[in-house]
Amino acid sequence: MSDRVINFGAGPATLPVPVLEQLQRDLVSLPGLGVSPLEISHRSAWFRDVLDEADGNLRTLLGVPATHHIAFCQGGATLQFSMVPMNLLRGSHRAAEYIVTGSWGAKAAREAIKEGPVREVWSGAEDFTRVPAAHEARLSTDAAYLHVTTNETIEGVQWPSLPDAPAGVPLVADASSDFLSRPIDFARLDLLYAGAQKNAGPAGVAIVIARREVLDRAPDGLPTLLDYRTFVEHDSLYNTPPVFSVYVVMLVTRWLLDEVGGLAEQERRSRVKASRLYDAIDASDGFYRGHAESGSRSTMNVTFRLPTEALDARFVADADARGLAGLKGHRSVGGVRASLYNALSIDGVEALAGFMDEFAGAHRGLGSDG
Repeated sequence: MSDRVINFGAGPATLPVPVLEQLQRDLVSLPGLGVSPLEISHRSAWFRDVLDEADGNLRTLLGVPATHHIAFCQGGATLQFSMVPMNLLRGSHRAAEYIVTGSWGAKAAREAIKEGPVREVWSGAEDFTRVPAAHEARLSTDAAYLHVTTNETIEGVQWPSLPDAPAGVPLVADASSDFLSRPIDFARLDLLYAGAQKNAGPAGVAIVIARREVLDRAPDGLPTLLDYRTFVEHDSLYNTPPVFSVYVVMLVTRWLLDEVGGLAEQERRSRVKASRLYDAIDASDGFYRGHAESGSRSTMNVTFRLPTEALDARFVADADARGLAGLKGHRSVGGVRASLYNALSIDGVEALAGFMDEFAGAHRGLGSDG
């Protein structure tokens, strides 16, 4: 696969090559079945086994206890912005609380307002460069739930660890862009959701992991496919699920277990990769300016700017010509964004860090025409 670029795109993101090779072998005909995974029935014994292994692998990797259900939903994380308040806020006569550390958290809060009262108990909306210190978020003890976004893909802001919710208040986390990159303490977490297309698989499926007693709070009368209980009661098979996407999730989780060795090792690798780029930024004498504050820097999305927008654009173009793809920052903030998801190799990060050093040496001191 020498023609493959090094993909720093924010999502859909790079997948492990062994998983892609397995998919290539299976695409036309699954062994012994004579049918493609794009064609096979979701009611087949093969897919039942895929669901069971995906569930089991996630439980092993994350230490998901028996108190929590795992569901495979459609609509990505964006649909979860609505499903969470529909199930946990609608009709509760309490307010939901949101800690807003970036663009995705802000969007989640805006959707929740359609279902009931919402309080933004802390927001970094002025520049979205950090998560709050423990004393800064004004949390109440009677909230319907507390919502956080564990990693903000656009701004490159990440919680170092989950915050504490007050006793009796469910903690809800959008973990889409750092899911499966590090261990999670489900003793403290009541509902997690994650779009798959960063670390877990392709677009088309969202993983929801929720405590049973929290789902029991859902009001009656919800649309069938927007009620978490539908997925629990039918093992994610009420309607036709995204079979191929779930299959890839199963293969990715198998890769994490068998070839990476689990999430503690994956977290170590993620920290090594991110540190290499942050070191290059910090050693550049201001040529590269990181967006996130040091205590909130993401291990998944390294965001930075150059002295001028013209140099931002030239950096991205020159990097792309070197096979370092997907580095353009999100259109809402500009600059450069290097996404370091699980399948991106350390060698790929070293190639980018080397290019950064070279580019800074060649363009330091130049103006916007550089």
